[in-house]
Amino acid sequence: MKRVGLRCEDISSNELASIGIGSLIIFIAMIVTAGVTASVIFQTMDTMQQQALLTSQETIQDISTGLRINHISGYVNNSLITQMVFFVETIAGSDAVDLAETTIQLSDSQTVSILHYDNTTFSSSVPNGLFGTVNASNLSNIDFSVLVIRDADSSCTESSPIINTNDLVALLVNTTSCFSGIGKSASVSGRIMPERGISGMIGFTTPSSYITTIVDLT
Repeated sequence: MKRVGLRCEDISSNELASIGIGSLIIFIAMIVTAGVTASVIFQTMDTMQQQALLTSQETIQDISTGLRINHISGYVNNSLITQMVFFVETIAGSDAVDLAETTIQLSDSQTVSILHYDNTTFSSSVPNGLFGTVNASNLSNIDFSVLVIRDADSSCTESSPIINTNDLVALLVNTTSCFSGIGKSASVSGRIMPERGISGMIGFTTPSSYITTIVDLT
């Protein structure tokens, strides 16, 4: 009977073939892993880029948008300032500001009032003057009224009181409701805060005597 055996050369070839297939599988796995990793990295970079762009846009808005107080006047009755108006406009280069989303924080050194826009007392003009156009008694200690002084593009309306470049409005506050009136030599502070951007700062001391009915406070 004839015996059949394997030559050493055959065994060596089989082992080399097995090693080659294993190496190929590992190589393919490495390529797939590298591809997945690269995809994740690219997605992460894209997300970070979008977040950075959004953050930069918000930062620019925060810096460039805001309100400026042009002037402050008060109405005197029985030796007390019972009403106050803040003449407000946007800062140079500012985006439009929605007064419906704007808040006034006002203090007479003893009480702090937080006031929001009251659309029921809005006026698109001042036919009877700053303190006679709107019935201030309709304003509580949490409300302020908007009186339009200048608005060339008619952007500031009752339902959408938005001001932009060159607009000027007066924000009316009933200081009787807020503080039972403001007396002489009183320190008043606060700020007018838009939804986004720079606030208009309030800071003055009332006169030591009230000679006229309407007084300039700043």
